[in-house]
Amino acid sequence: MSTSMSTNPERRWLAFDTSTDVLSLAVARGDQVWTQTLPGGAQASSGLIPAVQAMLAEADMPLASLDAIVFGRGPGSFTGLRTACAVAQGLAFGADVPVLPVDTLMAVAEEARWAQVKAGAIAPDAELTVLALLDARMDEVYSAAYRWEPVPGSSHGRWQEAAPLQVGAPEKLQMSHNRVVLQAGNAFATYGDRLPRVAPGGLRCEALPTAAALLRLAPALWAQGLTVPAEQAMPLYIRDKVANTTAEREAIKAQALQAQSSLAKAAAHPLV
Repeated sequence: MSTSMSTNPERRWLAFDTSTDVLSLAVARGDQVWTQTLPGGAQASSGLIPAVQAMLAEADMPLASLDAIVFGRGPGSFTGLRTACAVAQGLAFGADVPVLPVDTLMAVAEEARWAQVKAGAIAPDAELTVLALLDARMDEVYSAAYRWEPVPGSSHGRWQEAAPLQVGAPEKLQMSHNRVVLQAGNAFATYGDRLPRVAPGGLRCEALPTAAALLRLAPALWAQGLTVPAEQAMPLYIRDKVANTTAEREAIKAQALQAQSSLAKAAAHPLV
């Protein structure tokens, strides 16, 4: 579907996230945004590229016209993250555009903030601290806290990290929650009272790292110079590892080559 939002009218973005069981996809051309939600998980690897091509065609935007390819880098499903990184690499190499990796938990925080703004619960420029939580399976959750701060003289704001990314049992999360007024994510139904208690006056909000949230985050991250070359589109893992192994890098490279091959088979398509 097509909607509108405030972005730089000169910018063109493609965004997607496959870190959960949902495939979220969006493109933006100036203030106009197209979004789509599809089944994720195992279906994401085969469905993402055709969905990207169809959406870019609908928006009448050649792949090479993009300013950047924005993707959720993690944490999240290992398979989903490899899919996102490989497709981002393949598309970016083929179109010679940079990639913009975004933390999925920051996208959760932004999606929750935006939902509260649309509901009239908070003002767009109100200060807000969000504890973002995603189900990490294996009886654990991914978590991080972010603080939304208004920019003086502007109706916009920016996110600052308030507590770092971590993974662990819900009852063992180590962070200060006294300033958190909103808990957001997909872990509440599974872990319930095992999660940190909501601060007085706070609330919980179901939220996923949507592609629309990635698009809202993209302009500020772009301005900070956080785009990277295609080959640096790598997943963010925080469970039992601090870097990608050689085997993982090779797996992502192989998937990226497959993505490029898929584009080559559609060489007559105007998006390629």
